[in-house]
Amino acid sequence: MPKVATEPLLFTTVDSPIGGLLLLGDGRALCGLHIQQGRKAVAVEPGWQRAEEPFGEVRSQLAQYFAGRRMRFDLPLAMRGTSFQNRVWDELQKIPYGQTATYGELGRRIGQPSAARAVGLANGSNPISVIVPCHRLVGANGALTGYGGGLDRKQMLLSLEADSLAVSHDVPARWGSTWAF
Repeated sequence: MPKVATEPLLFTTVDSPIGGLLLLGDGRALCGLHIQQGRKAVAVEPGWQRAEEPFGEVRSQLAQYFAGRRMRFDLPLAMRGTSFQNRVWDELQKIPYGQTATYGELGRRIGQPSAARAVGLANGSNPISVIVPCHRLVGANGALTGYGGGLDRKQMLLSLEADSLAVSHDVPARWGSTWAF
């Protein structure tokens, strides 16, 4: 979990089509976005401070994304990980909206062609899901594999992106526009 030495970690929660999301930040950048259903739920820790205002732009961009109107996020991110993890997370952000890549492909893109498993571990440690699109990685045969929020949510995110592209960025009827961010 990200720790900030000089300032308390700020948090808020939002509802989304894939369930509750916990947003974490330091007042300048987003440090975490955690799906609160599935095996990777994060508990609010003592000392964290609830704050709504610092997350206004994150909420807005997430609402646009879930409505099928945003293909790229433009937010300051503060991802804390190893050098290898950061290379994987940077490369994840280059996978185009509505497309997928395999763990092996991502390994090749970062100059580590035999590191598919290590890529998978780094992907599973991604602290900012959805925005850093770890859901766009699939198995070597194209099958959906591991996702901290559950494979059903991974499929929902991939379907949202495919549907949005198919209807030229109109709001897909199945997602509606009633999610309150």
